[in-house]
Amino acid sequence: MSLPEQKTDPALQPMPEDWTRALAIVAHPDDLEYGCSAAIAAWTDAGKDVTYVLATRGEAGIDTLAPDKCGPLREQEQRASAAVVGVDTVEFLDHKDGVIEYGVALRRDIAAAIRRHRPELVITLNHRDTWGGVYWNTPDHVAVGRATLDAAADAGNRWIFPELKEQGLEPWNGVKWVAVAGSAQSTHAVDATAGLERAVRSLLEHRTYIEVLTDEDPETYCRTFLTQNMQMAAERFGGKPAVPFEVFNR
Repeated sequence: MSLPEQKTDPALQPMPEDWTRALAIVAHPDDLEYGCSAAIAAWTDAGKDVTYVLATRGEAGIDTLAPDKCGPLREQEQRASAAVVGVDTVEFLDHKDGVIEYGVALRRDIAAAIRRHRPELVITLNHRDTWGGVYWNTPDHVAVGRATLDAAADAGNRWIFPELKEQGLEPWNGVKWVAVAGSAQSTHAVDATAGLERAVRSLLEHRTYIEVLTDEDPETYCRTFLTQNMQMAAERFGGKPAVPFEVFNR
């Protein structure tokens, strides 16, 4: 009697490189640093332009710190974190942390950001209910990820949100791909070798948040978390540590 054949996930393909501008849209400070900053470091090294848009300032993320104190602090940490990987522009949409609502208002705000920055590549975070069927995802991640996928199309349709054109934001139909970090259905990846050290330093800039998450030394925590995640993708990417993405073509 033969054993059933085990299925193996297909190899991860290299990410498309024929683009010059990317827009990363996530819910909170630290979402990109936990997910894909090593890839962003590699892209900015190659001369590509990457901008961050965050739906919230993460003001509800630290139980011991009131939102009016927490929000400005986390914004400051996010700007410092982005600078480590070569990102100069960080914008905040000022939706309320923890209670972001998927809907027309969120789609409009994200479509406006896409029209404003005119990227070919849009990056977001896992929009599904779980992380790999194991951990429940947060409503904020689900709402922003889903709205980003929808807004990538909204941004190019002149009949959707015509008020944006009245504000000087012309339709932009140039988004070629939406890349979702943290997806259990990843299809592509970026070699993380060159960007790993800056990814660790970038995540470490969120020290206030990290210090309430763990009693471990913050640098050890950041390095262990990121290294383990990147090594998990290596077996599908020629043995190289990698940042995986699920890529949707448009």
